[in-house]
Amino acid sequence: MPTRHRLLAALVALLWGLNFLAIDASLQHYPPLFLVALRFAVLAVPTVLLVPWPGVPVRWLIGYGLGFGVLQFTFLYWGMAAGMPAGLASLVLQASGPFTVVLGATFLRERFSGRQLVGILVAVAGLAVVGWQRAEHAAVLPFLLTLAGAFGWAIGNVCNRQARPRNPLHLALWMSVVPPLPMLAVSLLVEGPDRIGASLVSYDDPGAVGAVVGLAYTVLLGTVAGSGLWTWLMSRHPAGVVAPFSMLVPVVGMTAAWLVLGETATPGELAGGVLVILGVLLGSRLPRPGSRPASGRRAGPRGTSEQRAASPAASYGRQLSS
Repeated sequence: MPTRHRLLAALVALLWGLNFLAIDASLQHYPPLFLVALRFAVLAVPTVLLVPWPGVPVRWLIGYGLGFGVLQFTFLYWGMAAGMPAGLASLVLQASGPFTVVLGATFLRERFSGRQLVGILVAVAGLAVVGWQRAEHAAVLPFLLTLAGAFGWAIGNVCNRQARPRNPLHLALWMSVVPPLPMLAVSLLVEGPDRIGASLVSYDDPGAVGAVVGLAYTVLLGTVAGSGLWTWLMSRHPAGVVAPFSMLVPVVGMTAAWLVLGETATPGELAGGVLVILGVLLGSRLPRPGSRPASGRRAGPRGTSEQRAASPAASYGRQLSS
């Protein structure tokens, strides 16, 4: 992987890590459920008008939108609004990697290696440590909500894998068409039209400018630029080479939250975070060159394009666009 491409991968991790600060800023003004609808509505309109149809079965597009769009961001935004620190949220959301491998083995009958199993167990141990520390020092509900968001992300990954798009970025953009209407309906029922209306007309509030800037960052830099660059890198290099750069996301997220928001983590949370990152890194690595793939045929040094696209690391890494 050329140095220029490594720098681009690091840039994507930087964009995605800072994205959690943008989400935190937006949540200071918008109700969390309405913010989910607004985020995807901003993407959905230009997508329908300008982006070609991804050419995938509708059921998998809807499943991807419900898992990755609705479930992930509903629980993530809800958890952060309920008190989940932005930096810690960037870490806990990495649980989507092991969740994706487990769901792939359960529903798609994909085989995973002993190394991936060890990675899953290490990541789960790290999450258990983080959850235990949250229960000891703060409310555990935000942690559980964020973990549920990671599980929703994994559901979206499985649907994405089944869709097998020729252009993953087109699918990622068309996925944004699914969440706005159901999330707006849920927001109207739960948060109420008065609260939604107040967030749309009170732009003279102190936090309103930061909320709008945060929303713009999430859409333009976190999703369009970040996902675009990541998809471009994934199309040119093996997933096992690109995906590990995603481990920089919680490092950036937690560091930025400490510097900008003054968030701190307990030593136990940091230790659990290290375990999560090690576990996800171990579980997302592809088999060594020359190993026998699941189909029984021997792959080349980089494997076939179909094998790279269908690997757990590929589906996990391609969608790190929170």
